[in-house]
Amino acid sequence: MPTIHLLIDPPYQEKVAAERLVAAAQAALRDQGAADAALSVRITDDAALQRLNARYRGIHAVTDVLSFEDGSLDPETGSLYLGDVVIAYPRAAAQAARGDHPVAWELCLLVVHGVLHLLGHDHAEPGEKARMWAAQERILASLGCPLSPA
Repeated sequence: MPTIHLLIDPPYQEKVAAERLVAAAQAALRDQGAADAALSVRITDDAALQRLNARYRGIHAVTDVLSFEDGSLDPETGSLYLGDVVIAYPRAAAQAARGDHPVAWELCLLVVHGVLHLLGHDHAEPGEKARMWAAQERILASLGCPLSPA
């Protein structure tokens, strides 16, 4: 069973169904054959994502999700620790409103997207993007979140 460490900043704790995010991460890991891995997911604000994006990617703008690969062993479980997924709740809420779907679905999409990045997926090239989007769509459908990644 994968180990998902979830941290939800206080302003968003009442707005986020923690068990749904854990289920999304677990579903992505199972789908990709990494069911014994561990990772962390943090739900935070736009400012935190902007700072991280500037520091680690040199991009001075907010983004919806960032993934930070690790690859060490989780000290609590001995499992492979894939890394961290950080999501901006306000950005997710705005994207959900534009897409006319629940914020919970958008958060599931972002968790799955971030986990797939931790597992080596990318979307820089058309073939890579097609594979990643197909995996996202399949995983989201299994969760009852029928979103097609944009």
